[in-house]
Amino acid sequence: MNKTLNKSLAVLLMSVSFVATQALAQQDHGAHHPAGSSKAADMADGEVRKIDKDARKITLKHGEIKNLDMPPMTMVFQVKDAAMLDKVQAGDKVKFKAEKIGGAFTVVAIEPTK
Repeated sequence: MNKTLNKSLAVLLMSVSFVATQALAQQDHGAHHPAGSSKAADMADGEVRKIDKDARKITLKHGEIKNLDMPPMTMVFQVKDAAMLDKVQAGDKVKFKAEKIGGAFTVVAIEPTK
């Protein structure tokens, strides 16, 4: 009976190990995409409505922001780096990436489009 129990435990442990390995492989799958492909998907379209350099804020009329599950609207964002505000001006069409950082919606990348 001891041999049967030991064999059963060995099979169970191998099965659990296999399932855990497969689950980790599936979780990590997205980490190996080329940087360009995921970057483009994270960028949202927008139009600069207002810039407040002193407060490090930008008002954007934007399309859907998929990574934040946010519908199109006009809203004020903080900016991660104040130097980003020098790249754009009111009226510019832009592509941008926003994230929720410390509870605040924050633009982490922005570039004017043509």
